Amino acid sequence: MTAGATVFRHTDPRLGEFALRTLDPVGDAVLLHRWVTHPKAAYWLMQEADLDAVVTEYQRIADHPHHEAYLGLWRGRPTFLAERYDPAHVELVGRYDRQEGDVGMHFLCAPTDQPVPGFTRAVITTVMTWLFADPSVRRVVVEPDVDNKAVQALNAAVGFTVVGTVTLPTKEALLSTATRAAFTAAVGQKGVPA
Repeated sequence: MTAGATVFRHTDPRLGEFALRTLDPVGDAVLLHRWVTHPKAAYWLMQEADLDAVVTEYQRIADHPHHEAYLGLWRGRPTFLAERYDPAHVELVGRYDRQEGDVGMHFLCAPTDQPVPGFTRAVITTVMTWLFADPSVRRVVVEPDVDNKAVQALNAAVGFTVVGTVTLPTKEALLSTATRAAFTAAVGQKGVPA
């Protein structure tokens, strides 16, 4: 897929248009570096990364057959990062009861001095809607740090159910899953892919 190509659009009833485009590991590196090294991105585990390390990490993802990264736009401006991965090959291999149709997800909102009420929830709703637009996806899997209470609450608000803790190389994680039906029920959104 070509870097910079728009792959998905979603309109939030309150905040307007969100979109996802393929990430350019080199062209987007300065922006990503600012985001992933910001103190609010501590759980992203890249606090000490220099620009070259960010390029290397996102080039590794771009080259991986089972992991993808996307730049999220709000009203045409970059405001979040989303990753999609196959947990049979990345991150959770052999660490949970994988089911056919599982897809793993990470997202990161850009740091801002002017927070917009409801923005983070609109981002996760956009990302989940995008993932479920793929008819082969039956369940979304996430593994936030056990100490990241804010994202755990957000996950619960969009239909995730806690499965349990799982030990990963970089963290103790709270494994959670959301089915299409649970997501649709939680967000009460018409037009979520069936």
